Amino acid sequence: MDALKLYDQGHQWYVFGRDPDKPEKIIDTNQFMIVNDERSIVLDPGGIEIFSTMLASILKYVDIDKVTDLFASHQDPDIISSLGMWDQVLPNATLHCSWLWEGFVCHFGMDHIRYEPIPDEGRSLHLDDIELRFFPAHYLHSSGNFQVYDPKAKILFSGDVGAALEPPGAPLFVDDFEQHLDKMRYFHQRWMPSNEAKMHWLQRVRKLEIDILAPQHGRLFKGRQIEQFFDWFEDLDVGIATKP
Repeated sequence: MDALKLYDQGHQWYVFGRDPDKPEKIIDTNQFMIVNDERSIVLDPGGIEIFSTMLASILKYVDIDKVTDLFASHQDPDIISSLGMWDQVLPNATLHCSWLWEGFVCHFGMDHIRYEPIPDEGRSLHLDDIELRFFPAHYLHSSGNFQVYDPKAKILFSGDVGAALEPPGAPLFVDDFEQHLDKMRYFHQRWMPSNEAKMHWLQRVRKLEIDILAPQHGRLFKGRQIEQFFDWFEDLDVGIATKP
């Protein structure tokens, strides 16, 4: 599994992905970890099939007792089906996820990890001396959906917004925005159900300072590409299924 440090100025952001050993039919995912001194949070830690690889990758950077928090943007198995295994190695950790999914996510196994529900309007988490904001992104694509914004690092973990479906071995960053569009279009048209929710999110997210837009699938965006993505997403008609 590839790992890259995205930010390192007082605290660190890491991205993990491109696992060559994952089963062929399993969709590739990006996992993220934010480390600040004695505390760390893992964002969308992934499915059960990548747990061992993900754990080994994390342990290269932090001791297991410093992983104090987990975050799940929503309830899908590629996001959090590994929860039962994390529950065995992180007995004192806290999982942050929408209040809407507590009764669903617990099916993955949660005997020790504490569930901390996020209200619909979002809230902040102080990871020692840094503030992370759980940013609402409801119906993009889940009805209870959150992203994570770090105002100091100026990174937005955007979950499925900005996601792309690509073959194995794709780069971690978008290199050619125009060529990347075809990898995103169908995913967003089919999996994002609401143009109204999309526009509401865009109005709020454009007020943030963002240097890196980091989705859970596909490549990451930086610099001018972020505004290009917002413009493209705004013009895209979503909630479209293939007609029979």
